[in-house]
Amino acid sequence: MRFRVSGQRSAAGLLEELRSELLHLDRQDAECCETTLLIHPWALADFIEYNDFLEVCEAAVADLGLEGELQVASFHPRYQFAGTQASDIENCTNRSPYPMLHLLRESSIERALASVADPDEIYRRNIRTLRELGHAGWRKLWAE
Repeated sequence: MRFRVSGQRSAAGLLEELRSELLHLDRQDAECCETTLLIHPWALADFIEYNDFLEVCEAAVADLGLEGELQVASFHPRYQFAGTQASDIENCTNRSPYPMLHLLRESSIERALASVADPDEIYRRNIRTLRELGHAGWRKLWAE
């Protein structure tokens, strides 16, 4: 796993760094580097701007000819799924201490999902677990 902390402060700068990281990951043997977390604490702190930027990420993957090879998953401190309230606990499944883009190999995802009878159950189970924990239980996990 590669961790890259970006010093970028603009979406344009972050896009260039994303493109570089996508190419870097694509060139690496999966045995050496399976995935990358591109952490960007100073760019796209606003969730709406971040969420809009995800379309730019998808376009970058396509522009680089990496569709079907790599994809970008999203995590943000203020992550909010459509149709939820900001305070809904299920949003925590995609929340992180800092805004970040998780660059994944599609082959890795396919291998992981092949071992699961119902891949959608992963997401549903995560939500059930968070709802059972509640906000107090979630905060306690972070404190420990």
